[in-house]
Amino acid sequence: MAVYTKHPVAALPAAPPRETTAHLMVRAYSVLSLFCIFAHTAVYNLVGPVGSGILLTILTAGALAIWVPAVVAQRPTRFPWRRLPWAALGYAALALVSTLWSRWPTATLLTWSLLAAITVTALLIATMLTWQEIARALSTVLKLILGLSLAIELWVALVIRHPLLPNFVDLPDGKVDPHLYWVRGNLFDGGRIQGVVGNAHTLAMMCLFALIVFGVLYATQVRRRTMLIVWAALAVVLLVKAASATVYLSIAVVVAVLIAALVARVTRRRGLLYLGFGVVAAVGVTAAVLLRDSLLALLGKGSDLTGRIEIWQAVWDRAITRPVLGNGFSSPWVPWDPAFDGWILNHGLSVFHAHDMWLDVFLQLGVVGVVLMAVAWLALTWRAWFFAVDRPRWDLDAERPYSPLSLLPVLLAAVLLVEGLAESAPIMLWGWLLLILLSFKMKAVPLIGVGVGERTPVISHGPQSRQVP
Repeated sequence: MAVYTKHPVAALPAAPPRETTAHLMVRAYSVLSLFCIFAHTAVYNLVGPVGSGILLTILTAGALAIWVPAVVAQRPTRFPWRRLPWAALGYAALALVSTLWSRWPTATLLTWSLLAAITVTALLIATMLTWQEIARALSTVLKLILGLSLAIELWVALVIRHPLLPNFVDLPDGKVDPHLYWVRGNLFDGGRIQGVVGNAHTLAMMCLFALIVFGVLYATQVRRRTMLIVWAALAVVLLVKAASATVYLSIAVVVAVLIAALVARVTRRRGLLYLGFGVVAAVGVTAAVLLRDSLLALLGKGSDLTGRIEIWQAVWDRAITRPVLGNGFSSPWVPWDPAFDGWILNHGLSVFHAHDMWLDVFLQLGVVGVVLMAVAWLALTWRAWFFAVDRPRWDLDAERPYSPLSLLPVLLAAVLLVEGLAESAPIMLWGWLLLILLSFKMKAVPLIGVGVGERTPVISHGPQSRQVP
């Protein structure tokens, strides 16, 4: 018999779920750590080598204090140890062991400490933040870099009206090599600008990262999208003023990868699609080789690639003397170490990397290191591609929409691989951080917004309904 009642069967009213203060602090700490890594040269130019070393030590200790208890709290046996980026971590382990045969052991230990600190930070962020929070943290950091770059360029150009040296040192008498300046004050005179990071190429790379992250967030329908457009416009202006040929090439590759990923999402005959991609890539590479002089002239580069060929030859001559295990890890090269001081000079300054990721690895850790690094980047690229093009699925529903966030890893990986052809950034600082962060996060959380790795059901699926007894 039916029973009538005035008592409702719906869930009791409750306040909407909100982030805990502790997690908000973790997010803020992650932003601070990311800024100190992405804008490391700004920190270095502000507080010097000792100050930046102390700051990095404090941040790493804080990261360990947050990450280790979090792992213990969820039981070490439940932590996804098998999903760690073991190839990249194997490279880091080989780098430490290379102290035994290194030609520059002091530099090896010093730079390995930097590598380990960045690795800890990457693991912390990948473990504690969701995909959405990682994108937002990157967005905040890149906005800070863009805003500070514009501010310091305006200050130098309009207020002090002379170039700025690191640590705000007074300009000495006589002529100073422009490469020594933190900011040259070229904002309004047509020259290349350096921004707060103190390097035109690095500033252009940060602008490209910003355009990728802002574009992905815009596509996810975040709030205040109009401001994202404003920040993207600023990124475009600074990128053009920085005028980096490598970044221009990266933009072309990113656009091609984006188009390829979007096409792969809608086609069912991927075999033919991949064949077409291969043909287009082969034609493009062949054309670039045949027209290299014209392309280099268009990009404002000489046939020697701004001195890189001489650098590569000198590095190769040293690297080939120990081809199997290398000469010892040092990323970057420590310029005051006798092994690097005055070895390769550019504008009278000691060069601190090989301007090619693969050649740098071969110099330091030989063929073994190159193999480990290749496996790490191949794994990241492979996983990032299918992370972007495969429809999210964990049950019989095959029609779930794609998340724009799934494009972020493959676009960032494309930029870093192009960067590695002319720079060594992908094996140190922000390049290494992105390698560890993206590799671990994609393996641990292969579906955006789904699973324990996304931390809360509120963020993943919306509020949970209560079961009525």
